[in-house]
Amino acid sequence: QKPSDHFHGAYTIFFLLGIGSLLPWNFFITAKHYWMYKLQNCSDQADPTGQAVSDLRDFFESYISIASTVPSVLCLVGNFLLVNRVTASVRILSSLFLMLAVFLVITVLVKVDTSTWTTNFFALTIICVVVVSSASTVFSSSIFGLSSCFPMKNLQALISGQAMGGTISAIASLIDLAAAPNVTDSALAYFFTADIFIIICIMVYLLLPRLEYSSQKENPSLATVPPDSSAENEAEPEGTPNTSFLAKSTGIPPLRPILQKTALLGFCLFYVFFISIIIFPSLSSNIESVSKSSGSLWSTKYFAPLTSFLLYNFADWCGRQITAWIQVPGPKSKLLPALVLLRTIFLPLFILSNYQPRAHIWTVVFNQDIYPVVFTALLGLSNGYLGTLVMVYGPKIVPKELAEAAGVVMTFYLMLGLAVGSSCSILIVHLV
Repeated sequence: QKPSDHFHGAYTIFFLLGIGSLLPWNFFITAKHYWMYKLQNCSDQADPTGQAVSDLRDFFESYISIASTVPSVLCLVGNFLLVNRVTASVRILSSLFLMLAVFLVITVLVKVDTSTWTTNFFALTIICVVVVSSASTVFSSSIFGLSSCFPMKNLQALISGQAMGGTISAIASLIDLAAAPNVTDSALAYFFTADIFIIICIMVYLLLPRLEYSSQKENPSLATVPPDSSAENEAEPEGTPNTSFLAKSTGIPPLRPILQKTALLGFCLFYVFFISIIIFPSLSSNIESVSKSSGSLWSTKYFAPLTSFLLYNFADWCGRQITAWIQVPGPKSKLLPALVLLRTIFLPLFILSNYQPRAHIWTVVFNQDIYPVVFTALLGLSNGYLGTLVMVYGPKIVPKELAEAAGVVMTFYLMLGLAVGSSCSILIVHLV
């Protein structure tokens, strides 16, 4: 008799690893008050250098998006080439330790006075973003490929955990913002929370191979963490080996059959995140309350953290959770790409909300606070639901021996959408 997942141990581990896979990105973009504080001293300067740094401050989210996504595409290519040559344990643990090291540096810099070298601090921050995002990409694509070899519920746990990571970072930011007496104390507690959680991810990953549930069959890409059989094979006789997991290959996985099987799903995944990254956080976090002049805490201090970061991430998590019960449309349905393309309408909706500062498009059509709240909720919900459907479908429509490689390819489509979208976000922000 095959072992069951006692106390949902494997499910919980994949959920926690999902949180950790996007935690660095979420902690970077959610700490907007801290980055604005670190870059504020030069925004009042009148010389060209001061104006340049002011521009860095105004378009900080767009620069962060580019720095985190473009290098990640290259890392995904490397991860695909190494998927059968370097064990998943090596790739996952090395990327986690690298993320931890860089985040410790960021935590230390919180209390360092950078007012005399703001531009250099910005450059150092961008370098940290590049390194952390590259490591995070290797980690997330590797753990996604690994989860593809487990039953689908573990894959859904991983994807749901990714959205919960954004919600946790937004909640942590709000708590620190409300409780800490100043920005630096808030940021110190905030980034220290990220350090602790990365350590937790390392610990739970090391626990995974010790579970009886995950120790029955040997996965060639993971020397110490073999996956259970997929749900489709649960009817196999007990003594029948799963040869797709036992047949070890050290070469590069065949790319053509994976691309042929996942082409439409890949486009859908690309476009879902292309639209999302253009809007969030570059556009959505700069939408101000129409009653900001009142000076209330809601309209000044908490409007963007609540209506942009927390609401989007929570809605994204809800969308991903829904896929555990509802999985329509199917992977071959024409309705799926139609729904994905329909999300383009979010662009004019956010542009015509109270985005500030505006340089070219002066018209604000949606001049009530409720509008960006509804738009953000729908953006996050559709991103979570449609993105998760496509991610889950991808590795399941290829032969099982290609499931892990297909997981890496699907992550490549996702990161390509983020990279292209983040580049376009700067153009959109400048046009507004």
